[in-house]
Amino acid sequence: MSDDVTDRDYCLVGTDRPPEADGPPYAACVLCQEPTEYPESYKGITLCPVCEWREAERTSCSG
Repeated sequence: MSDDVTDRDYCLVGTDRPPEADGPPYAACVLCQEPTEYPESYKGITLCPVCEWREAERTSCSG
């Protein structure tokens, strides 16, 4: 294996996050329908903190 290979080469999980809302109304989580930290006007997949954490665990790289 090359010396210039890093963990980033193996863990290609997206890190883009929608902008956080300043206040209500909040977008509903696409998995459990709980309120998220994101504005209701955001177009795209939004997850509540609990589902976001579970998704990160599920998709994390195992060494």
